[in-house]
Amino acid sequence: MIYIRREKFRFVFMVAALIISISLVLRLLQTNPELTLSNLVGRSVGGAASFQLKTDNHKDDGPKGKCGLAKPCPGNDYTFKIYSGATNIIGPQICFEGKMIIEKDTRGNRPGINIAVVNEKTGEHVSTGSFNMWNGKVEELIEFLKSIEDGSLVLIATFDDPATKLNDEARTLIAELGSSYISQLKFRDNWLFVGGKKTITQVTFEQHIKNDRETNKYESWPEMIEMEGCIPRID
Repeated sequence: MIYIRREKFRFVFMVAALIISISLVLRLLQTNPELTLSNLVGRSVGGAASFQLKTDNHKDDGPKGKCGLAKPCPGNDYTFKIYSGATNIIGPQICFEGKMIIEKDTRGNRPGINIAVVNEKTGEHVSTGSFNMWNGKVEELIEFLKSIEDGSLVLIATFDDPATKLNDEARTLIAELGSSYISQLKFRDNWLFVGGKKTITQVTFEQHIKNDRETNKYESWPEMIEMEGCIPRID
């Protein structure tokens, strides 16, 4: 008789605990509609359940900007977002004013230095160049850089190896666009750059990650980098 009472008590306790747990989950889901059961309940290695709240950090961000920026650029400023490649598999991307000038490609496409040229005054896409710096000709890159007209914005994204064929002349021409890192760019470094050739705004943006096998995310390549920003438009 005592054993049966204990079993009944244990059953009642388990039911009560289950009801309380369900009530708690329902309350959390009501207070934050963005939550799901998969957000709330995670399984540990031992199999025990634990509750995890996922914070919504984007509730009041407002409208998104062009090219997927978290917020629109102020006023009439130009918007850009660029990505380097990832290893030798995922190619670079260059987006300007909501237009994808250089699309993400797959293995073997667009290795080296990728350049998009835009008219500073009109925002018009003028030209695009892709230069293989592993087994291509640096003379083609130099010719392209020299052909860029004054008053042009220049956006550059690298993929795989951007530096093996670079020489002093090519590095100098890119430095004249505003780059402070081009002199240090080496084998399989990841590098992004936005500058201009004798532009009125004279803005520069630059990010880089060195190729170092001790810190690389992908063994022989550093991780992909991305950069976004706003460029004042000339009235």
